[in-house]
Amino acid sequence: MNRIPTDPDSIRRLAVIMAETGLTELEMVDKDSRIRVVRGGATAPIVTVAAGTSATTPAAAPAPVPAPVADASHPGAVTSPMVGVAYLSPEPGSPHFVSVGQQVTAGQTVLLIEAMKTFNQIKAPKAGTVTRILVENSAPVEYGEVLLIVD
Repeated sequence: MNRIPTDPDSIRRLAVIMAETGLTELEMVDKDSRIRVVRGGATAPIVTVAAGTSATTPAAAPAPVPAPVADASHPGAVTSPMVGVAYLSPEPGSPHFVSVGQQVTAGQTVLLIEAMKTFNQIKAPKAGTVTRILVENSAPVEYGEVLLIVD
């Protein structure tokens, strides 16, 4: 007997849980059946159902609004190299690393991303002016998400 729920409502609930927790992939296995749900930044979840279960239509998960295509292809786009939480300042209450209109140098730290209890410095890829900051402080970010623009 299949104990893994494969009806559309159950899959929608899984997608909501993934969005709420920031997970990008979820897999459940029970004996000879398996369900795997993968969430991407701009696409609906991909649902794989295997071993004798019926396939269902994936539910559209509430996902963060992806950066416009123009931002993603911008030559000064600073993208997230990992999934984590973005921090605009080195510690609570301190000034942000950068602000809109500020000049930055190549290699200057522009924000931090916390992943697995480790704070990773995100550096400016080139010298220029910060024209847009596209993330909020303490906001979850996905791999490849545009964080800010340096012109």
